[in-house]
Amino acid sequence: MNFHRGSNPYVGQVSLKVQQLERSLTFYKEAIGFSVLKQTETTADLTADGKTVLLSLEQPDNVIPTPRKTTGLYHFALLLPTRSDLANYVRHFAELGLRIGSSDHLVSEALYLSDPDGNGIEIYRDRNPSEWTWRNGQVEMAVDPLDFRDLLSHEEEKPWTGLPADTVMGHIHLHVSELQTTEKFYSKGLGFEVVNRFGAQALFISSGKYHHHIGLNTWNGVGAPKPPENSAGLKSFTLIYPDEAARNRVVANLGQMNFNVHQEGSGSIATTDPSGNRILLLVREEISI
Repeated sequence: MNFHRGSNPYVGQVSLKVQQLERSLTFYKEAIGFSVLKQTETTADLTADGKTVLLSLEQPDNVIPTPRKTTGLYHFALLLPTRSDLANYVRHFAELGLRIGSSDHLVSEALYLSDPDGNGIEIYRDRNPSEWTWRNGQVEMAVDPLDFRDLLSHEEEKPWTGLPADTVMGHIHLHVSELQTTEKFYSKGLGFEVVNRFGAQALFISSGKYHHHIGLNTWNGVGAPKPPENSAGLKSFTLIYPDEAARNRVVANLGQMNFNVHQEGSGSIATTDPSGNRILLLVREEISI
């Protein structure tokens, strides 16, 4: 089942603010394997397939480092097509001498690292949904050690050539200031469903019974403030809805709940979650796929 091209909402693109654009471009091209689709002196659009923007970078004026203990990005996650692709990344990162984290989440296998500004990145592959375990509407996930020996036995003998063209933005995980109002915003407002509660400090939401399109946590502290506008970190992310009618329902829901929604000059509709994370609401016809 395709959880990132179907009739349910999903995360399409992430936009980041960085301190030094050229430094970030070197990292994202050489370490992660993106190609540059479009670039100016202060911005760049990055792609895996040569047409679809997955990640945008911007160097704001008077940019400052991301403050500690604020809301914003925990990590964005790139979903690879196959397990052998993930194994190839293990070898690639080892050759570059990059320090990485790793985990077996039961539903997926993942590698973790950060860009030069400290923005978190996950690169992962999904297990087949038939292997996921659901109990009472909740999907079982864990933070188990990754079996590198077994993973690397699936490595293909071919040179690393960057992100596979079929890579998608699998999910985004956010630092938020609290969970109660945030849950209402994302579920009743945006139309997602809570599919896993990780204690009292994190929850995971999805559409179409995916293991999660969005993670939300208070690990930076309940009441964490929004970072300054000119700090490095998350600028925005997009949610892709199947059609205009679906997006209109979301806009109406958010309005009834007294959340701010407004149309921007580009024609996109923007909103902000209770912790200040900015979201652009798009329909599939408005993007390249």
